[in-house]
Amino acid sequence: MTLRSYCRPFCCLIAMVLLMPAASARAEDAPPAAISDSAKAEASKAEVSKPEVSKPAAPAAERSAQAAPTDAATPSASATPPSNQAQPKSLTDKAIERVTRAARVAGGIFSRVPCLPPKGVTKSFALPHFVHKLAAGEPVVIVAFGSSSTQGYGTSSPEFTYPNRLAAQLHRKYPTADITVINRGRGGEEAAQMMKRLQSEVTDMKPDLVIWQVGTNAVLRNVDPDSVAQLVQEGVARIQAAGADVVLVDLQYSPRVTEHPEGASKMVRLIHRVAQLRHIGVFPRFEVMRQWHENQALPIDSFVIADGLHMNDWGYACFAQILGDDIIRSVGQIKFGVSVNVPASVPVNRPM
Repeated sequence: MTLRSYCRPFCCLIAMVLLMPAASARAEDAPPAAISDSAKAEASKAEVSKPEVSKPAAPAAERSAQAAPTDAATPSASATPPSNQAQPKSLTDKAIERVTRAARVAGGIFSRVPCLPPKGVTKSFALPHFVHKLAAGEPVVIVAFGSSSTQGYGTSSPEFTYPNRLAAQLHRKYPTADITVINRGRGGEEAAQMMKRLQSEVTDMKPDLVIWQVGTNAVLRNVDPDSVAQLVQEGVARIQAAGADVVLVDLQYSPRVTEHPEGASKMVRLIHRVAQLRHIGVFPRFEVMRQWHENQALPIDSFVIADGLHMNDWGYACFAQILGDDIIRSVGQIKFGVSVNVPASVPVNRPM
């Protein structure tokens, strides 16, 4: 056997040993082999359908301790969520934030522009049923009936609708009284549409007072004012027959309305005429807003939004404030078991 033939197997073995690390290195550096589409789909499916591992429920006492807020200055590390994980807010937390934010704005809404009572416009209403119930310490229900300015179009928050602002004012004035204000405003409606839901959304609520805002949409659409006044008179009669007091609210003073001077003027006169015929109160919103602009020199856009029709937060708030003052003036002072401007036969069960 020659030396060459003798070394050949050993040389081959040595060469294989020397080459193995290089081949291994080349395999690690190489890109991964292509995965078939079917394999990708299976892998994705497995990842999506992989069940989450549920932790066993904590005992009731432990759950309460975890849910309750802590007064400790430095909570334990296990109770503190990782800083890089955003914790979703519950619906309750979001609602509380909205109410808190609205309350802050509401608290300062008149600090910038005061809500001044208009000259020669404030008055009291005849509210015998409402006053009787309030003086007796019984629950009272107010229904705000109307279209978009009752619904609250143009406000930045439901807290600024005039029914909500009115409710807050009455609760402050009569903190122990059970007063409920129901908003039955529906945008775009005229008297004819409102009459169709008068029973289901107003009289069926068994109200003690109905505040009916009406007439603006009819002016904008050139509806005959006399036909509107006839419908309103019929509606007021039905509300009175159900045992409730009524206060009408006339048009808003805004550019879209004052573009129809004849129709607006006639509608205002007819609404006041209906109030006179039915012996009810009317809140002269048109005159109140006109005085904001002409007597108090407030620019239109300080109380009307860009659509030239609906009020903004300040407008609704001041409207509600003056209306509430008129209602309070009508009720008189009811406190310490003594009622003023209330018939002596009305029993008073508790102070307000």
